[in-house]
Amino acid sequence: MSVTPVDILILSNGPGELATWVRPVVRSLRQQLGNNREDVRISVALSPCPNATGKEIEIARSYPEIDRFQAAKDFFGFLLWGKTAENWDWRDRGVVVFLGGDQFFPVVIGKRLGYRTVIYAEWDARWHGWIDRFGTMKPEIAANVSPKYAHKFTVVGDLMAEAQGDGESEQQSKIPFPGSAWERAKSKIELFGLLPGSKPAKLAQGLPLCLAIAERIYAARPQTRFIIPVAPTLDLETLARFADAEQNPVLKLVQGTTAELVTGETPYLKTPSGLEVELFTRFPAYEKLSQCRLCVTTVGANTAELGALAVPMLVLIPTQQLDAMRSWDGLPGLLANLPLVGTNFAKLINWLVLRQGKLFAWPNIWAQEQIVPELVGELQPDAVAEIAIDFLKNPEKLQEMRDRLRSVRGEPGAAQKLAKIVCEELSQSYPRILAK
Repeated sequence: MSVTPVDILILSNGPGELATWVRPVVRSLRQQLGNNREDVRISVALSPCPNATGKEIEIARSYPEIDRFQAAKDFFGFLLWGKTAENWDWRDRGVVVFLGGDQFFPVVIGKRLGYRTVIYAEWDARWHGWIDRFGTMKPEIAANVSPKYAHKFTVVGDLMAEAQGDGESEQQSKIPFPGSAWERAKSKIELFGLLPGSKPAKLAQGLPLCLAIAERIYAARPQTRFIIPVAPTLDLETLARFADAEQNPVLKLVQGTTAELVTGETPYLKTPSGLEVELFTRFPAYEKLSQCRLCVTTVGANTAELGALAVPMLVLIPTQQLDAMRSWDGLPGLLANLPLVGTNFAKLINWLVLRQGKLFAWPNIWAQEQIVPELVGELQPDAVAEIAIDFLKNPEKLQEMRDRLRSVRGEPGAAQKLAKIVCEELSQSYPRILAK
């Protein structure tokens, strides 16, 4: 590797991409290129995303491999005029790496900076003539590419599958902790995950509904312990407000359960029946989630992460509040998130989409068939709990779902392969003056 200083600019957008794409890639880049920031500087520029919570920059800052960060609110000024909010300087040589957003963004920014460009293509690849390299999840993505561009494509595998190896170190895994495999084997405890979402519209339905489902399951299976992995963008007090009937009028619509927050070394939500649901705040929660026998989750990035971990799930799509889903791509997503009128657009869009009978959970989208149950409608806790209990009583059903989840995702190792492509492009990088 040349000692010429280089820049790596990563373009990304939502919390899911930051956790499951950016995180493993920047780790692999540092492993291959070293930690000397005078030689290699890694920057992240976020673009707007309908799934964004506003705290994505905090997630990016938690990754020590990254040197500079720019929030999504400043993205279009950078895209249009080439100036970052902090007026970043740029080294003569570098690579722009696409890990979420619109694939047109690296075309513009790479040309402006005079940098090579690399796109991670999960489902499709665009701008073949303008991008230098593509790392694809599957070989099918390059199937219809013109032969003159075929040399640009390399199958790297599934970045989402990197989550499977993102747990504790070997030494740490030997230390028993509540809910661990060691303790469950001893006490017959089974771990159950509740993923109610992280945005207000989803939490208003999802949290009280999930708590009510947990109470029903616990009454039938007292060996079950429940956890909620708390998103890093959500504080516990805000989460608890959605389990307060006085602050969340939607609670009654879903026949939900109230709960109060109990803080301490291990915080939890306590329901009126005495059920304690642990709030797991370490991020990402892959090590904990991978121990769950079953999860109930709302739609979104959660289903992709659980699918990558091969954790069986029931996907809840309650329709008591039709404006809860606003994370559509393209024009529908923009309309659903407009100020003032966005709620009405969201209700209309979701009503139309639900009538189409499309698949919502990422594992089902990948497989083009329903391999994890999607429960759609005015969901009631008793009915969902009954389905969950049936799965828990029949481990062969859970194993079948687990096997099918593994079959639709790629093998780990994609981050190392994609980082290798970036390194190869750095060696091909030319002085930026040639692009001026």
